[in-house]
Amino acid sequence: MCLAVPVLVVKRHDGEDAIIDAGGVRKQVSLALVPEAREGDYVIVHVGYAIGRLDPDEALKTLALFAGMEPAA
Repeated sequence: MCLAVPVLVVKRHDGEDAIIDAGGVRKQVSLALVPEAREGDYVIVHVGYAIGRLDPDEALKTLALFAGMEPAA
């Protein structure tokens, strides 16, 4: 099973790399598959690659659903 998580593009570097914020965790990812992504955009990231841009409202709804999930017992 794969899980792609919505994250916020915080800083775009020259080339294909960017810094994203995933719930307070910042990480470098590649924007090679989504070259149109800009700072302030929400993208879906899977295994270190942004694979698509998201509508900001949909991204926030998804993040709210994740936040409301209970941990597995």
